[in-house]
Amino acid sequence: MSDMIHSVLVYLEGLGYWGIFLGLMLEVIPNELLLAYAGYLVSNGQINFVGAILCAVVGGTLAQVVLYWIGRYGGRPFLEKYGKYLLISKHHIDVAEEWFNRYGTGMIFTARFIPIVRHAISLPGGMSRMPLAKFTLYTALALIPYSFLYVYLGMKLKDNWETIGEYAGPYIKPLIIAAIGLTILYVGYQLYLKRKAKT
Repeated sequence: MSDMIHSVLVYLEGLGYWGIFLGLMLEVIPNELLLAYAGYLVSNGQINFVGAILCAVVGGTLAQVVLYWIGRYGGRPFLEKYGKYLLISKHHIDVAEEWFNRYGTGMIFTARFIPIVRHAISLPGGMSRMPLAKFTLYTALALIPYSFLYVYLGMKLKDNWETIGEYAGPYIKPLIIAAIGLTILYVGYQLYLKRKAKT
């Protein structure tokens, strides 16, 4: 772990719950590391588990709402010009937009578990003017199991929380599969409703 990330984590630790909230909202370090570190703090008794999850979900959701608004009011030209400052490449935008257009709004939920488009998927959500309430709900619902998993694993790893990357793999795969399954059910249900409306 770099000295910069360590310094940021030490600073956020001093803020307690606010540190988790701000860390997830500003995304200054990888979310997985921050959540695992939050679990480590839970294991030390510095914060409690429920509070850590709540702050992570609210902070993470607000971060994605900001990207939603950027997509809605900035559009594709703005993103292609300034996306690099958000650490989102044109390729990520292309992939996210293609997935969103192909599979619909359910991708706002599913993509939260897939690293390459986790953040970029919020942009086509905004560009398509997806209802904000629906966008926020899907984002928060995805962040609950995601945050729960990493905080829990960080809590169990304790002083070894920095190994979260190699330790979380077997656990995150079932989440991705479950999310894809839910999306397939969602898309199928939407198609059923459309066909029913035509009859």
